[in-house]
Amino acid sequence: MTKQTFFITGANSGFGLAIAQAAVEAGHQVIGTVRSPTARTSLLEQLPDVRVVLCDVTEFDRIPTIVAQAEENHGPVDVLINNAGYGHEGVLEESSLEEMRRRFDVNVFGAVAVAKAFLPHFRERHCGFIVNVTSMGGLITMPGIAYYCGSKFALQGISEVMRAEMAPFGVRVTALCPGSFRTDWAGRSMVRTERSIGDYDTLFDPIRAARHEKDGKQLGDPAKLAAAVLELIALDAPPPQLFLGSDALQLVRERLSRLEKEIADWEELTRSTDG
Repeated sequence: MTKQTFFITGANSGFGLAIAQAAVEAGHQVIGTVRSPTARTSLLEQLPDVRVVLCDVTEFDRIPTIVAQAEENHGPVDVLINNAGYGHEGVLEESSLEEMRRRFDVNVFGAVAVAKAFLPHFRERHCGFIVNVTSMGGLITMPGIAYYCGSKFALQGISEVMRAEMAPFGVRVTALCPGSFRTDWAGRSMVRTERSIGDYDTLFDPIRAARHEKDGKQLGDPAKLAAAVLELIALDAPPPQLFLGSDALQLVRERLSRLEKEIADWEELTRSTDG
């Protein structure tokens, strides 16, 4: 594979770190963003060859300058891995709107802000690849992660539009939709709202306990995800979305099956509104 330059947000942990490591090992140049000097030190200790950039994706006004400076210092970026984000677990009624706003600031507005900073560069060069890391939670839902699913559903839809708008300019866009992987998503990167309404105990307490118990034992291997991403970015005609993990495949297929049945069951009422 021809040497390329990657710009990876949230490169100090989880998928970001795994993809950065795989890209470096494959001979690519990697620019990795982190939010703090401490994270910068940690990333450089693990991957000394990464060009580290301080960037909080919620500081929207600063991102175009950061991107322009990165390209000036390290050359044109070929691949954007829009990875920065984190989870939230909490019953909807118990969870504050501020928690929702924070999730959307990082998972949606931050991702879009970084993509928008690259769009003019990619459009003018008539090349580039944007990988927006969403989740199987951008296509399915489950109790207790409404804000997380909502943010990933939003990024999933935006990615599809971005793909259509950038296709005439030779820019490829794929939404990456992982299932459950052995990252810190359900650990350090998960914000958990404190329980306060007893009526939800029967529904939600077993879900929270099961997620905690499963943490670190998920089927998904981040290194194999990173290898799949390198295969993805080599494709001339990549898919609009790529599911990774057998759990994602199963759960999305089940959701599509239920949706097809629902459409069929309510088709008569659906068509009744035509004039």
